[in-house]
Amino acid sequence: MKMSGNMRVLFVFFFCLASSFFSKDCAHVGVLAFSSLSTCGSTTGRFRAASTTTLQLPTPGTSSLLASTTADIVDEDQDTATTRTGKGLFKRDRYIATNRFSVRKNQQPKFEQRWATRKSKLAQLEGFQYFHLMRRVTLNENDDGTSTTYLGGETDDEAFENYVSFTIWNKKSHFSAWRSGEAFKEAHGGTSIGAFLSTMLNSARVLRGAPRPAFYDGLFLQKSKPTSLPEVVDGWRNVQADGIHTLPPECFVTMQKFYIPSDDRALEFEQYWSDHFMKESMQQTPGFVARSVMRRDGLAKGHGIVQMQSSEPTYVIVTIFQDLASYQAWNKGSSGASSSSPELPASFSAERPPETVYYEGTLVISSPEGA
Repeated sequence: MKMSGNMRVLFVFFFCLASSFFSKDCAHVGVLAFSSLSTCGSTTGRFRAASTTTLQLPTPGTSSLLASTTADIVDEDQDTATTRTGKGLFKRDRYIATNRFSVRKNQQPKFEQRWATRKSKLAQLEGFQYFHLMRRVTLNENDDGTSTTYLGGETDDEAFENYVSFTIWNKKSHFSAWRSGEAFKEAHGGTSIGAFLSTMLNSARVLRGAPRPAFYDGLFLQKSKPTSLPEVVDGWRNVQADGIHTLPPECFVTMQKFYIPSDDRALEFEQYWSDHFMKESMQQTPGFVARSVMRRDGLAKGHGIVQMQSSEPTYVIVTIFQDLASYQAWNKGSSGASSSSPELPASFSAERPPETVYYEGTLVISSPEGA
């Protein structure tokens, strides 16, 4: 078969990438294909200090925002009664791995189909707690926010993070073991160079660019135990995806983004939310799944991981509900009003006002005990 010049360039690029995938660093390169979240979006949240933001791709150049977001590396098997790291920040309850995608226009069903039909043993792995794939939405104002519209974005900047994969691990060491193991390669088309190339080429058809991983320490976790679990076969969801229609929503997610710089405000921020979560538990809220303050692991390394930029949030508060109706019922109630829109200290918005983004999650997988 005769190849054009552009096709030859693509072939050489993917062959070189595949070769590096099968080297000793294969576990990190794989994120460039289809990997297993944070947000960049626009709708106005209920924070009194919040504002509507314009979708934008992180711009080059780091800032002092990075320093506050990564706690000292701690021995996860040491005395759990100690709640602080050497820097005074809180120790993580969970480790959260996300991957942020820019899906091309009208390619959402094909993208979701690739996820639905992938080979993965995720639910069988040690330390796995929870997973979903989520697509960004906006609440429709004409029906008081009781329905949503997909917010894909028209430009590259606007499309950034229109889909995010979200995985909760019990410990960071569990995540690291998965990323360096055979299960990772299988899930990312890495069983052979041919399979990997096929995955990469198919990804190029539906994505505007390479995925952008982001990792977080999960703090102050609140969760409810699932009353039922989605059907899982050999560690992955058993669903029908035709590549024509998007998958039905299985949860609703709010993500509140904060830009806290590297001075003592990081300590103040974490203490504030620790106290707030102690006072405002959501575990008895109907339709509640999980909530956590996510502190960006800005120093994470590996192939495919782009250095964190100054335009990215250092903290994200994620709240997961079973559905949009559960979120609306909570949000309109007195507990939702006090929890989602507290009087925030002015220092929390000194660099940039906090922002709220909404997602619908699908392909939910959960451990029996929940997140």
